[in-house]
Amino acid sequence: MADDQRSKNDYKDTLFLPATDFPMRGGLPKKEPQILKRWEEMGLYKLLREQSKGREPYVLHDGPPYANGHLHMGTALNKTIKDIIVRTHQMMGYDANYVPGWDCHGLPIEWKVEEQFRGKGRKKGDVPPSEFRTECRKYAAKWIDIQKAEFKRLGVVGDWDHPYQTMDFATEAAIVKEFLTFAEKGLVYRGSKPIMWSPVEQTALAEAEIEYHDHQSTTIWVKFPFKDAPPGLEGADIVIWTTTPWTIPANRAVCYGPGLSYGLYEVESVREDLDFAPFAKPGDRLILADKLAEEVFAAAFVARYKRLGDVSPSQLEGAKLRHPLEGHANSYDFDVPMLPGDHVTDDAGTGFVHTAPSHGQEDYFAWLGAGLPLDAIPYTVGPDGAYTDEAPGFEGMKVFRTEGKKAGEEGDANPEVIKALTAKGSLLARGRLIHSYPHSWRSKAPVLFRNTPQWFIRVGTGEGSLRETALKAIDETTFYPPSGRNRLRGMVEQRPDWLVSRQRAWGVPIALFVDKDGEPLVDADVNARIVAAITEKGADAWFDTPDAEFLGDKYDPADFEKVTDILDVWFDSGCTHAFTLEARDDLTWPADLYMEGSDQHRGWFQSSLLESCGTRGRAPYKAIFTHGFVMDDKGRKMSKSLGNTMLPDEVTNKFGADILRIWVASSDVQEDIRVGDEILGSAVDAYRKLRNTLRYLLAALDGYTEDEAVDFGDMPDLERYVLHRLQEVDAKMQASFRAYNFKAAWRALSEFVIQDLSAFYFDVRKDCLYCDAPSSMKRRATRTVMATLLDAVTRLLAPICPFTAEEVYDHFPAGLGEKKASVHLLAFASVPETYRDEALAERWAKLRGIRRVITGAIEEKRNEKTLGASLEAAAGIHIEGDLAELAKGVNWAEIAITSQARLGETPGASDAFRLGEQPGISVVIEKAEGNKCGRCWRVLPEVPEEGALCGRCKEAVEA
Repeated sequence: MADDQRSKNDYKDTLFLPATDFPMRGGLPKKEPQILKRWEEMGLYKLLREQSKGREPYVLHDGPPYANGHLHMGTALNKTIKDIIVRTHQMMGYDANYVPGWDCHGLPIEWKVEEQFRGKGRKKGDVPPSEFRTECRKYAAKWIDIQKAEFKRLGVVGDWDHPYQTMDFATEAAIVKEFLTFAEKGLVYRGSKPIMWSPVEQTALAEAEIEYHDHQSTTIWVKFPFKDAPPGLEGADIVIWTTTPWTIPANRAVCYGPGLSYGLYEVESVREDLDFAPFAKPGDRLILADKLAEEVFAAAFVARYKRLGDVSPSQLEGAKLRHPLEGHANSYDFDVPMLPGDHVTDDAGTGFVHTAPSHGQEDYFAWLGAGLPLDAIPYTVGPDGAYTDEAPGFEGMKVFRTEGKKAGEEGDANPEVIKALTAKGSLLARGRLIHSYPHSWRSKAPVLFRNTPQWFIRVGTGEGSLRETALKAIDETTFYPPSGRNRLRGMVEQRPDWLVSRQRAWGVPIALFVDKDGEPLVDADVNARIVAAITEKGADAWFDTPDAEFLGDKYDPADFEKVTDILDVWFDSGCTHAFTLEARDDLTWPADLYMEGSDQHRGWFQSSLLESCGTRGRAPYKAIFTHGFVMDDKGRKMSKSLGNTMLPDEVTNKFGADILRIWVASSDVQEDIRVGDEILGSAVDAYRKLRNTLRYLLAALDGYTEDEAVDFGDMPDLERYVLHRLQEVDAKMQASFRAYNFKAAWRALSEFVIQDLSAFYFDVRKDCLYCDAPSSMKRRATRTVMATLLDAVTRLLAPICPFTAEEVYDHFPAGLGEKKASVHLLAFASVPETYRDEALAERWAKLRGIRRVITGAIEEKRNEKTLGASLEAAAGIHIEGDLAELAKGVNWAEIAITSQARLGETPGASDAFRLGEQPGISVVIEKAEGNKCGRCWRVLPEVPEEGALCGRCKEAVEA
């Protein structure tokens, strides 16, 4: 049959239709584990290290997650960001080695192991410490294996076979060595001061382990009578207000404000409309801050009162008060001095501050600042939150309950103290207050300030202090975002000395001996023996080895006490730079980047800073990057009680890890990030468009060989414009990756793929690709550009969607050159700067504006049902002004995908289609004249009859 006699359907086999076995659907939940297995089998991590030898290193040091529990979305966010950073730098030509790690010690693990023993009928006190620590080690190891598998499932590449773990013997020894370095520098001391204490957990807590929740407290107003009243103040009482009645037995002073205005007041009458008798009585003479007097009398149900006169702070100076519990249990008969205090205000309370130096930082400093003795500060509350015998009459009563379902609730201390004050006639009023109160972030139970001997690292002030060294290091560090600098700096400027001791079993020991005076023994030989023993046997060696073996012949064990406290876990994690970055030959110190959530300004960033500045004089990092927290789709914190939690494995099982990674990359991670089904649905839509684009490129390049390639200079303007855009996007993405701005990188890629390629370039060049002869220069140029696009876009996608990029790379045509075992062994494509042509880009931006008017006019006709496919159209294009000259010589039928187009400079008809954002352009759409080509479907006058061939198609078929 002659070609011109074929029906239009007979020409299908003459078209160069795209072909690929790359599936349209991702099927990521099933496919990704297969790719993970392949990476494991090929040893991808090892291949990356081998090919990177000699490159400039880039080190992102991993902040250790806690080895307890399954991953949550915040952890998944954190690890995904890290993986994107590591992968991008690897592909930028660095040796970006990522070594993951785990924080293994601490209270949560200890609690879980205690529960396990209780389930077997054994209390912790009945379990030998070495057995208990062995079980803690097993528990942590189990969760490390679980979390490791979950991190791998997210596509995170790293040295999973050799992670760092704070519970490794060598690591525990390294932590001890770091601590002993502080001791050798004279920065370690044992002090007795009020610290935050959890009676439920029975351990000291650092500020980083505290969170604040609303708490209802009993408030009391208490009268302190003078022992020898100053002239004019006879029979008067000083009144204090406190939200912690249980601290009254520990009261040792009352502070006044030297700059406040005080008055002497007398109660004239109390309210009679009550069904109880107020504690206040007519005739009571009370000294109060004038600004607060009305508020105090209202709380005491006083109906009428009068001000008798001024009370100057100078009258109070040196005055002695009686304790409000004087005589209770035949005790509390000591003097209570009045002390000046700059911390005293008249914003709330009475203008006087009840001072219990055992239970408050300001109280403690006010006491010592007055030159009063440290050994006069009582230990009124024990480790379990119960009164000791230094609180006579209240021994054994608890501030908070510490056991059972009511653990953390108010104990019997407050009621009994109030009862005793009432019996003594010392209580003026009582009430309730809901206020923000510190709680343990682990047990969620309220904490208390408690005076107890603890070990501290001296932060100090002034030149040469650890604080000043740390502040200088902060100034030398780059912060992403920049606001992180002020946040960390403010915390370091205000922080107290570093409390490093904990009273627990599972952790690294404070491996010190102290002499009879409580001073730590600093001896290099002793320290070396301690470190060697812990290296061999772990932390147990400190507790199980006889003291004489550490002390040697030089010291008598009878002269020394072995410290049995353990180190704060923040000290453990603050040392990771020492036993990971410095200890491994494949890493460098300092790290290029520390990257964690914004809460780590008071946690890991700060502990690492102080540890490194104390031992090495500078920060262990060059830069800090912080991300926000994961919230639900309504902006609420995720919690089991709200039922709004979402787990990473739920996302990967339903959508795939690449979808989760797109959610991360498309978010502004420096702010709090929302997640929910609808938000993930947007990531799925973006992925689908991206996948379809890559599939189209693979299909369009079916059979492509390098012999087809066309030199850049020989390409049509459109191809050179697309390569300009590719160069622009590549530069934008790499700059964004360097600045850790993943959202900008993802937006640049997705907009390029969807708007420039799918919606424009592919649309325009589909006819050429399908219908032009293979030898056509335009078609060859199109395929050359598409080969360049496929290679570059796949590489740019690889750090964000590593699984999909690998799958695409597996389907690359042979003509794209020699392939490696994995796309992740490639660098980013080298997109030449010579592709940049700003003048050409500006021209095409204007031409695309004209095209939008044409396609808008066609769409209007299609909506009116007066036109079907755009190839049925003939476009009459009318352009006024400067654009008219620019539009000449352009094949508008090809650009707008119509069969015919004519260009005119006169204004279009009044009913022509126009767009407000494209002034001076009007388009009239009519039916194209002629017959439809049976191969390319364009309607042309040259086609002799419906279904016959146009001249171009006839040549292509004959060829």
